[in-house]
Amino acid sequence: MKSDSLTFIFLNACIMNNFVLSAFLGICPFLGVSGKLDTASRMGIAVTFVMLVTSACATGVNLLLAYLQMEYLRLICFIVVIACAVQLVEMVMKKFSPALFRALGIYLPLITTNCAILALALFQTFKQYNFLQGIVYAVGAGAGFSLALVIMAGLREQLNLAEVPDAVRGTALSLIIAGILSLAFMGFAGLGG
Repeated sequence: MKSDSLTFIFLNACIMNNFVLSAFLGICPFLGVSGKLDTASRMGIAVTFVMLVTSACATGVNLLLAYLQMEYLRLICFIVVIACAVQLVEMVMKKFSPALFRALGIYLPLITTNCAILALALFQTFKQYNFLQGIVYAVGAGAGFSLALVIMAGLREQLNLAEVPDAVRGTALSLIIAGILSLAFMGFAGLGG
């Protein structure tokens, strides 16, 4: 599989180099919103949408900054783009799904500071992806983020029904599960040659 093919770019971002379980980016929502499967899946969709908008805008902003020879403003411009995309998601969610808006609570505005989204913009820029490759990379990264969130939420919901020793209940157990999931995803590292 060629490293610049769209399939490889998607699988690389989604599974082989999963932002959460391989690069440890976006850990705050991963641990904070993964208590319920429904909330986790909707947070995954919101993050994927923000990643898509960020990727498309980052490509345009990067081209503009390169044309103006002002690449040193790249980081600031990416942060502004991410903040605007999150505000858009917040407004849409508040209007059309107030229950989800309340369920996500403080974690929705925290998408702005989600390092996985900023990393996406920076990674695609450094990898010199064109617009289509950037969009596929964003969809793959969002799908990988959602996959990690949903797996974690499913495991945590099952563990709520199990007898767990008090010493590892809560955050300690979540971190142990995250570590085991990360080890499992490392097995995909050699996929694609």
